[in-house]
Amino acid sequence: MNHINIFHTSLELAKEIARLIQQKANEKAACNEQLYLAISGGNTPKLLFELLAEEYKTSIPWNNIQFYWVDERCVPPEDDESNYGVANDILFNQIEINESQIERIKGENDPSEEALRYSGILSSQLPVENGTPSFDLILLGMGDDGHTASIFPNQLELIKSDNFCEVGIHPTSGQKRVTLTTKVINNAVATIFLVTGKNKAEIIKEIIAKKGNYTKYPAANVKPHNGNLVWMLDKEASMLL
Repeated sequence: MNHINIFHTSLELAKEIARLIQQKANEKAACNEQLYLAISGGNTPKLLFELLAEEYKTSIPWNNIQFYWVDERCVPPEDDESNYGVANDILFNQIEINESQIERIKGENDPSEEALRYSGILSSQLPVENGTPSFDLILLGMGDDGHTASIFPNQLELIKSDNFCEVGIHPTSGQKRVTLTTKVINNAVATIFLVTGKNKAEIIKEIIAKKGNYTKYPAANVKPHNGNLVWMLDKEASMLL
């Protein structure tokens, strides 16, 4: 079932996600367990990271969170385009957290080899359900072409991949990226799309209404095994619903 939550602004959306992370981390801490969290790049996560660093610096049990990435551009960590680099600058450098809790995708490595390496990391560190690593929470974005993670419309074959990670290729720039596959994404306990901006509204409408050839969008192929998918949209992204 699709759960749709609409917020007036992207800041309100980010605040709700921050509260959710706090809640889930506290629940795990109470059981002396880890929260396995996969994060994405993009403008909305940047806002979330800023919020977490400024307002939740001491109110989240950071030592109970293990951070992973949904995808990463094949660039060094110090590159401006690195998803890890952005999170590190805005969030990790501002809070008390051990390096062992941050399992980045190494964008400087050979992409195919890194996809295999990261798959092994997931298999060895995460709980396994249905023979597949299972995150507690995955935060996804969606591009204005309907892509999610780094699975683009011209690479829909990756939707059917049995691997945990694959190499996605940006259709315009040709840039390679290491990405989780829907096999892993659909196996999470909680899967949430964070989508903002009116340029996403038409695709959101098609996906939510299952209108026309909507499955051509990779984001439409995120169908969690537990049946629960949450869309968190700002007013602009939801304007056509």
